[in-house]
Amino acid sequence: MIYLIIGDSMRLMIGTMIGILVCLIIAAICFVRSRKNKRIKDALARLEIEKNKIDSSPIIPELAKVEAFLSNEKLEKSYNEWKERLSNIRNVEVPKLSDMILETEYSLHQKDYKSTLYKLAKLEMALYKVKTNSDFLLGEIKDITNSEERSRVVITKLKVKYRHLYQQFLDRKLEFGIIGDNVQKQFELISNKFEEFENIMDNKDYTEVNGILKNIAALLKHMEIVIDEVPSIVLLGTNVLPKKIEDIEETYNNMIEDNYPLAYLNVEYNIDEANKKINDILIRTQELNLEDSLFELKVLVEYFDSLFNDFEKEKLSRQEFRETKNNFKKRLDKINDILDDMLNSLDDLRNEYNFKEENINALWDINDKLKKVNEDFESLDGQTNQNNLSYSKMLDELDILANKLTILEDSLDGTLETIGSMRNDEIRAREQLEEIKVILKDSKLKMREYNLPIIPQSYYVELNEASSAIREIVKELDRKPITISILNTRVDTARDLVIKLYTKTCELLKVAALAETLLVYSNRYRSNFEGMSNKLNLSEQLFLKGEYKKSYDLTINILKGVEPDIDERIIRYYELYRGDK
Repeated sequence: MIYLIIGDSMRLMIGTMIGILVCLIIAAICFVRSRKNKRIKDALARLEIEKNKIDSSPIIPELAKVEAFLSNEKLEKSYNEWKERLSNIRNVEVPKLSDMILETEYSLHQKDYKSTLYKLAKLEMALYKVKTNSDFLLGEIKDITNSEERSRVVITKLKVKYRHLYQQFLDRKLEFGIIGDNVQKQFELISNKFEEFENIMDNKDYTEVNGILKNIAALLKHMEIVIDEVPSIVLLGTNVLPKKIEDIEETYNNMIEDNYPLAYLNVEYNIDEANKKINDILIRTQELNLEDSLFELKVLVEYFDSLFNDFEKEKLSRQEFRETKNNFKKRLDKINDILDDMLNSLDDLRNEYNFKEENINALWDINDKLKKVNEDFESLDGQTNQNNLSYSKMLDELDILANKLTILEDSLDGTLETIGSMRNDEIRAREQLEEIKVILKDSKLKMREYNLPIIPQSYYVELNEASSAIREIVKELDRKPITISILNTRVDTARDLVIKLYTKTCELLKVAALAETLLVYSNRYRSNFEGMSNKLNLSEQLFLKGEYKKSYDLTINILKGVEPDIDERIIRYYELYRGDK
């Protein structure tokens, strides 16, 4: 029973929620439709107002104004055409718009929204078209009705502009030269146009007013350009440019007589063309046709100014070319001589030194490139006699050759440095050989100065090694061609061995001298201390066997028991009395 009650309550709750949801959906749909209806009705109301504005347009009062001054056939024809267009708008187009509004309202009332929106769009397009035609018609009519007042305002401004331009002309009339009469006639033409305007206004021929006003405005605008540009055109065309051309011709002829190569500038042809262009511009200017005239004259001025710069450049270039050519010729002759000497002595160098093949190839490569530089220089030098190239161009070509020559000089310097290095190494090797021999001789002499009982066998081994290394240097120097790398190795080896021998000789003699001195000094203690005599006898035996270092160390240890500082005093004694021997 309880389950049945709960089930009924759940079903009741679900049903209630569904009912509320349905109501909300229906309310939302009604709300959306209501807003859509309102928007469409608002749009229809706005279009209705626009349609009424068209219907109440002030076209009829404006037409009545036109009717008051109908005075010629052309205006009357326009008047009749306007009446027909107005009748079509009021009696055909506007009623048609009213019908379209009613049809749209009916579709909205039937809730046919798709059809309503389609008709509304067509209505808007039709209304726009009719409104445009109505506004355009009103504008055409107002052009006539407001013509006199508006035209008077415009013509007054044009007259002020005319007087201002004419006064400018009078103030500068001398600057217009031969064109002044034509400019005066043009002002008279514009004055006649003002009179023509007055006649039109007197005859109320308003259809012609706009045309005459535009004509006068165009003529005055052209006169602004005339007043602004003609004095400059006259000045340039009759004074500045003729003088420049005269100066150019004089300078050009003088430089030609002085053998300057100026054919590349085409001066004579360009002067003829410039004169033709100036004459053409002056003829057109007399007709007040100023299109691009001032620009073209300024271009000619810039061209002739650039010619003067070209002339000056050629003068400077010739002087610089001659100096550069002389310097280049000296450098070229020098490298030619050096390379010729090297190639002529190449066999001797090969016999003297063991050259790498790449060094020989480098010389021949430099020689080939140098021949090409010589040919190019001869060709360039020939151009100076033929006057085919400008000096500025030849100077550029010479700079290119100078760069090539610099590269060849650097390459040749590298090869010369290699050869010079070989010779220097040979000379240095011979000098060091003598130094090494002196050191070896000093080592032998030092050894002879001391009457040592025995010379160690190891000393003789090192002496033989040093002597053999010296003989290897001599062999390498006598060998042809000399391989410098091997020679340098032989010198380094011999030097190291001889210095080592000399150092060992000095060290051996020092130790032997110290050991002998200590033995003599220690004799004073033989009878004073027990066992000392036997130890000293052993030290003497070591000395006589040639083991001087062992004898020295043993004697020092024996004497330290009697005199602790004996080692320091004996070293000082040796350095003071025998170290310099």
